Amino acid sequence: MIVLLLAGTLGAAAFFYPLRNSNPTTVLRTVPLQRCDLQATISATGTVEPEELVDVGSQVAGKIVAFGKDASGRIIDYGSMVEEGMILAWIDDALFASDVVQAEAKLAEARAGLHKAEADLGQLRAKAMQAERDWVRARKLGPSDALSQSAYDAALSAHEIAKANVAVGKAAVAQAASSVSQNEASLLKARQNLDYCTIKSPVKGIIIDRRVNIGQTVVASLNAPSLFLIAKDLRRMQVWVSVNEADIGRIHPGQPVVFTVDAFPDQTFTGTVGKIRLNASMTQNVVTYTVEVVTDNSSGKLIPYLTAAVRFIVDERADALTVPNAALRWTPRSDAGYVQGNERGSSRSASDGADPSLGTSRGTPRGTIWVAKGDHVQPFAVTVGLTDGTQTEVQGEHLHEGMDIVIGEDVNEASSSQSTTNPFTPKLPRRRGPPPLH
Repeated sequence: MIVLLLAGTLGAAAFFYPLRNSNPTTVLRTVPLQRCDLQATISATGTVEPEELVDVGSQVAGKIVAFGKDASGRIIDYGSMVEEGMILAWIDDALFASDVVQAEAKLAEARAGLHKAEADLGQLRAKAMQAERDWVRARKLGPSDALSQSAYDAALSAHEIAKANVAVGKAAVAQAASSVSQNEASLLKARQNLDYCTIKSPVKGIIIDRRVNIGQTVVASLNAPSLFLIAKDLRRMQVWVSVNEADIGRIHPGQPVVFTVDAFPDQTFTGTVGKIRLNASMTQNVVTYTVEVVTDNSSGKLIPYLTAAVRFIVDERADALTVPNAALRWTPRSDAGYVQGNERGSSRSASDGADPSLGTSRGTPRGTIWVAKGDHVQPFAVTVGLTDGTQTEVQGEHLHEGMDIVIGEDVNEASSSQSTTNPFTPKLPRRRGPPPLH
């Protein structure tokens, strides 16, 4: 910090009055011009989610009678590691087992009916063949002395009836075969329902939610009731981040991301943008998009549903000259005695010949920083680059590390032996002493 004496006495402020014969001083707050790595980011919040969740449900209704065992031999519960095909729970299967027995009996009956229909068809075909031979012989003889007309007609009628009976027999066989198929399907369904009473894990993973208890009855409807929630692989996680529509245009797949979680405040995690969901949501007229950030979790520190403070890296600079943003906003007062000669206000800098009042030139952001030199300050016109909201990259001639950059000032009053009085305070009469004794 550099302390400089002002050239003249500071005027009275609105509510404070300087001490008589006091010496007001200005304390300039400075920081050295330095190089550092700079990142422009978009900040947002999100939730840590498993990359893939499997909701294990029940296809049948019934009472939970027992839980299975996990990979370590313990009863299935929250946090249990399970393998694909491992039994998670059993539903009471008494009714479904009886359905299987009943379906098996009906199938056996249908198969017996099919065998009978096929045997009957065989008999009908034999009778039809005999009627065919009788009809052929009668047709050769024709109505004559050897074959009466009635016998001829009887042979023809028997032939036609036998053909019709064969057709009926074929239909009966087809019907019996259909009954067998239906009963086979019923048996398959009954066995499948019996298998559904054993709840198995469809994937390898970890159980993050158990939603039923032993003795609880689950009711299957149009939507299968959820029993367990399994995270397939916690070695890779996602962060679902809500991004405002004003920022979504600067987000793209593959973009680097850093984030922190309250569980590990001193550790920064990294990831990349996986995808941007296009189904935006609106809350109180604010449109946001969900961005999926993929991150490695080999350490196992990230667990589902942690809140994450996320920063999307939009741009970055390495080893850039930077100043605090306050340095670009600060300008000396017009009556400041520490601005030397014609460098007051918007005069030109003797060091670079640039007009310090320049703000933004066409297409190139520009600004002015003030450098403390001895007992005065000097302006430098700079080109403004990347900013992270706190620090800003600057470029310009004659800039170098270590320059004392002014970021603000404090005006203090020197202490004095005389008291500070308000000129508007009325003066009280002097108190008289006691009268003399006589």
